[in-house]
Amino acid sequence: MDLEEFVHYLQSLPEYRGQIVHLERIPARPARYGELSAPLPKALEQALSERGIQRLFSHQAEAIDAVRRGEHVIIATGTASGKSLCYHLPVLEAHLQDPLARALYLFPTKALAQDQLRALRELSSGKAFRLLRFGTYDGDTPQNIRGRLRKAASIILSNPDMLHVGILPNHTSWASFFRHLRYVVLDEAHIYRGVFGSHTACLLRRLQRVCQYYGSSPQFILCSATIANPAAHAQRLISCPVTVIDNDGAPRGPRLFLLWNPPYLDRALGLRRSTNTEATWLFTQMVKKGIRNITFVRARRVAELILLYAQNALRREQPELAERISAYRGGYLAEERREIERRLFTGELLGVTATNALELGIDVGHLDATILVGYPGTIASTWQQAGRAGRGKRKALSVLIGQDNPLDQFFMQHPEELFGRSHEEALIDPQNPYIQREHLACAAFERPLEEKDLQLFENAAENIAALEKEGILGQRQGRWYFIPQEYPAQRLSLRATTADNYLLIEETSGQILEEVEAATAFIRIHPGAIYLHRGESYLITQLDIGRRLALAQAVTVNYYTQPRELNDVHIIRSLQVRHLPSTNLFFGQVRVRQQVISFVRKQQFTDAVLSEEPLDLPPYSFETQALWFEVPPPIQREIARQGLDFAGGIHAVEHACIGILPLFAMCDRNDIGGLSAAIHPDTGQAQIFIYDAYPGGVGIAQKGFEIIKELWQRTLETIRQCPCEAGCPSCIQSPKCGNNNEPLDKAASIRILELLLDPARGS
Repeated sequence: MDLEEFVHYLQSLPEYRGQIVHLERIPARPARYGELSAPLPKALEQALSERGIQRLFSHQAEAIDAVRRGEHVIIATGTASGKSLCYHLPVLEAHLQDPLARALYLFPTKALAQDQLRALRELSSGKAFRLLRFGTYDGDTPQNIRGRLRKAASIILSNPDMLHVGILPNHTSWASFFRHLRYVVLDEAHIYRGVFGSHTACLLRRLQRVCQYYGSSPQFILCSATIANPAAHAQRLISCPVTVIDNDGAPRGPRLFLLWNPPYLDRALGLRRSTNTEATWLFTQMVKKGIRNITFVRARRVAELILLYAQNALRREQPELAERISAYRGGYLAEERREIERRLFTGELLGVTATNALELGIDVGHLDATILVGYPGTIASTWQQAGRAGRGKRKALSVLIGQDNPLDQFFMQHPEELFGRSHEEALIDPQNPYIQREHLACAAFERPLEEKDLQLFENAAENIAALEKEGILGQRQGRWYFIPQEYPAQRLSLRATTADNYLLIEETSGQILEEVEAATAFIRIHPGAIYLHRGESYLITQLDIGRRLALAQAVTVNYYTQPRELNDVHIIRSLQVRHLPSTNLFFGQVRVRQQVISFVRKQQFTDAVLSEEPLDLPPYSFETQALWFEVPPPIQREIARQGLDFAGGIHAVEHACIGILPLFAMCDRNDIGGLSAAIHPDTGQAQIFIYDAYPGGVGIAQKGFEIIKELWQRTLETIRQCPCEAGCPSCIQSPKCGNNNEPLDKAASIRILELLLDPARGS
């Protein structure tokens, strides 16, 4: 069925209740080609020709020429624009010129490494590459193969975690590889943001130290989805200037993009039909009409539930289609995932429900449509997921289903912001002291630190001094040595701010499932929590704080859990201040004290609250970055004059600002915390705080500080335009509020934001 016809078909069905709030028609774009300054070697031209590639897109030619000039580059173009050729071709050309040349490819997932392994095999199948050796080097690689790869491989495909724990600490076994290392490829560079990105930036500095020791200085080639700050982000990652290639020359077919808002069940309370119910219906309708699609969800359990409900519906109506749909998530075995990818690529499968495991550049062939169950969190991820359909010149349909939160509903009300605004900035902080100290210890284990390393690890002197004081580093003859008799990389996770983690253990088998960062442990693995690990649901049965471990048992349940927490914020120091007409805005360091006090059980799909259970957990505190501003007495007097609840108003402003801030920074709502106080003990004034929910911070609050007026304006629009009477999850309620979203005053929050933006509007 034609995609335009399918949209009209949906609108004709009795289940349709005006859910399409916007239809964006994105026109096709022709290809633009470029010429290389010098032709590729004949072997590579032939390999491209065999794949049907006669000419390079303009951005591919521009990137390859920049690499040939010896520049570090970041290619920031759209999904399916052929970015991988921008590094495969220079690497293979270097091999033909010098068989000793080496390259290290780093991917955020093993699946991406496997996908590019296939692409490499295709490109290097000719006789000219008979001496080329390459392979994946990760946790799944057998020991006997690892040895052969270390000695002979020209190209190693790996991930940051293996580089961190397996390669750099054992660099003497890789001496020949590092001596001849010519290129380092960092694919999907936009994934390296927040805590993971800050760790990766420090990791790459460790890599550069080791390369310098062996006499090499590799070029970096980064590939990214479109982001607002590719140059700054790449430079923070690799600590070197980069050339940006972002003029996308790849063709694009026409696309229909629907914004789909679930209908109201109760407009006054702001209650809508479940996004998962809407997604199941849309997914089933597409499959029945032969429209091949991926339906992206946020949770693995939801991917399985939508599949189950869709299969049940199809078995009643068109049973032959029930076996032509599948789920896809990280919990499956690698063989299972490869089989699903193959069936999707060949057209055996009509539909797949997936987590963002399929968002990245794995080749799954030609699809007609994508369904996004809730805003993915960033503009970049939205276009990454939408771009999985309609690759090349094919027409495509994308549907974004709005959830009950401020950001989703902002886009439902302001489609021009989704389709017209620039992408967010990827934020990292390689100088985060909690992160940098751990990597300095790892670097000293690999090779003693020297004065020149203070330039590579920016502002490291204070952290080195702290490590000396703790007895982790010792100085001799101007060099710092690692003292403890241990292997520091083993106790440091790249996904956590500190090494102070909890072990999650399956109670029957004793198997370690994963490590959980201490800063989020009480939120994620409190007793009674439902925890998702590798696609399976686990019930947390015990949390042993003294031994830093939690016990879990696999369960099948129809609910999920959400914690409630109370926070205190103490100001340590102000680092920046902005004097605004309505208030003074500060950015600086704070100490946050969090205490999880209870959790609620919510039913899958309906989100109905089944129960709330109290928790007796100790508080957890950490230092981080925050912005804060006073809500001054004239605004308080105006709120009182109108008979509104001032405390409820600032509480609502805090919640809503946190919900909207991810519009400007590549982060999740859970990466941010906040506090509102009618009288804050540190200032004696009414105060609103917004802080990074990670020790040391990763730049989110600083971004909010820079764009505070725009944040207030967007927050005001979201609250104003929500049709609920007293506030709802789509505007001012927070899912993790420790005060059960009390007090909240929607009208007061609107007036407070109006006066913060324009104090002259007061009476």
